[in-house]
Amino acid sequence: MNKKYVFAYVVSIVLLLLSVWFGVSIGSVSIPVSTLWDSTTDPVAHSILWKIRMPRVILAAIIGASLAIAGAAFQGLLKNPLADPYTLGISSGASVGAVMTIFLGISIPFLGSFTLPVFSMIGALLTMIAVLSFARIVDRTMKMETLILTGVIFSSFLGSCISLMVALTGEELREIIGWLLGSVSMRGWPYVKMILPFAIIGTVIIWLQRRELNAMIYGEERAQYLGVNVKRSKFMILAGGSILTGASVAVSGTIGFVGLVIPHMVRIIIGADHRHLLPISLLNGASLLVICDLVSRTIIAPVELPIGVITAFIGAPVFAYIFFKQRRKGGA
Repeated sequence: MNKKYVFAYVVSIVLLLLSVWFGVSIGSVSIPVSTLWDSTTDPVAHSILWKIRMPRVILAAIIGASLAIAGAAFQGLLKNPLADPYTLGISSGASVGAVMTIFLGISIPFLGSFTLPVFSMIGALLTMIAVLSFARIVDRTMKMETLILTGVIFSSFLGSCISLMVALTGEELREIIGWLLGSVSMRGWPYVKMILPFAIIGTVIIWLQRRELNAMIYGEERAQYLGVNVKRSKFMILAGGSILTGASVAVSGTIGFVGLVIPHMVRIIIGADHRHLLPISLLNGASLLVICDLVSRTIIAPVELPIGVITAFIGAPVFAYIFFKQRRKGGA
């Protein structure tokens, strides 16, 4: 393996381990890492670590990893550095599916607690299909500006649908508002168990398309010439990304820009080979969201900021930079 990739993997793994270490040990109560394996030193600290901090950190890591690998897949598929679940309106679609489930009190017996993430994923997938279809109708070449503007249009429309449901809701108002702000606070192990199977399924689906993503970098015709079933691969990538996005939004609310920033930065550093881009994006996405969550609960403690606020502070300037860079390149 190329030394560049080895270095990137080592640094990414070390960053993830450090972020988890900081995430479980720093807070209103400082907890030494030795508490992980020694419950006799301080039973209260041991309880805080395993019942509150650890599930929170693991949940943040899973969500960050899911959004990052979904963003990497969308950027590779659409050959667009601004494509991610947030900018394409997929997160808004997932939000509508989740809010509708809460608003209408939908509960499907054989799905049980998985009703919310399933409806969220359906909303994400339908939105992705709608955005791509509309963009193709408007502009057959599906230029960057067309995709982004289509995503904005759908996000605005779906946002108004969410606002309507919030305005009409009664007892569910607090639950919906708290969920929309984006957070991994007080979720606990049940939410980790809820998202984990979907995160694994979505990641595996996208990972199995890594070679197809590499082939499609050179265009659909070249990919077909190389033996890629483009239509099937597109569907699989979109399905995998929608599963990851829908499951993440279902348990944490809307958290933007993780799927934009991480894949773009990783691509700049190691290149566009998806065999390495996908796993390294996954590792760094997990690290980023764990650190963002740590900042959100400590920066103005005891008040806790929504995690989406922190990711937006990081992501919005990066989004502006990428957009400006692409415009300059297009105009050159």
